[in-house]
Amino acid sequence: MILVTGATGKIGVEAVRLLARRGLPTRALVRDAARAPQDGSWSGVETAVGDFGRPETLDAAMTGVDTLLLISPAVPDQEIAALDSAVRQGVRHVVKITNHKATEDSPVDRRRDHARIEAHLAASGMAHTLLAPNLLMQNLFFLAPMIKQTHGFVMSAGDGRFGMIDARDVSAAAAAVAAAPAGHRGRSYLLTGPELVTYADVAAELTRALGREIGYRRLTPDRHRELMVQDGVPEPVATSNAQVFGLIAEGDAAWLSDDVAGLTGDGPRSLRTFVTEHVTAFR
Repeated sequence: MILVTGATGKIGVEAVRLLARRGLPTRALVRDAARAPQDGSWSGVETAVGDFGRPETLDAAMTGVDTLLLISPAVPDQEIAALDSAVRQGVRHVVKITNHKATEDSPVDRRRDHARIEAHLAASGMAHTLLAPNLLMQNLFFLAPMIKQTHGFVMSAGDGRFGMIDARDVSAAAAAVAAAPAGHRGRSYLLTGPELVTYADVAAELTRALGREIGYRRLTPDRHRELMVQDGVPEPVATSNAQVFGLIAEGDAAWLSDDVAGLTGDGPRSLRTFVTEHVTAFR
């Protein structure tokens, strides 16, 4: 049995669908059963209602599970509680979505959090595999309201390049590993799209797809953080986001990998493909 946490999120929902398509015994951990897809794409999938914020709900979800696909916002106490539950219930292999730059001394809180969780996982004795995606294309949806209203967007990543990846390709890689984890024990994979792009490239692709000029307005990270807080983003999240965007401007995310193709047999989707398929979201 494979348990997928964060099963209704950007990566989890598609990973569950792909595992179900393979006919593998799959259980999806959800906070609200009503959010599970009703289109038949999860046919044969068990759903378990639970919440990382309520550790007492995790043991039942882990019962009978061999492989855990761990997807969450990386709150250390919560993921560590999930890992401890996995140990208690005899889970043998954990596939964790993490951050490529997760280190104990990172200037970014969320990366230090991932590093703490990874250390706990390594000490747990369970076999594990780490999957580290670059920026997700689906995060562009957060810019859609601004693009619709102002014909552009603001960002503090300067002209930094990044190997942006479609979340569906992360899901496909995760499903491939979870389906046959033994061959991936102790491995770490970097997941990226096929090319390095900038936010100027994002604006150009949106301009092409929408048929109207979409501008990219550059901000400093400090100003960007202020605007995010004004828009209701919690201050710690806004601070972390601004730190990441500032690092991107310095080249922090300018890395590519062939691991998606190596794991799935298919090349990852391009930014142009993503924008073309989702253009209505930005109209």
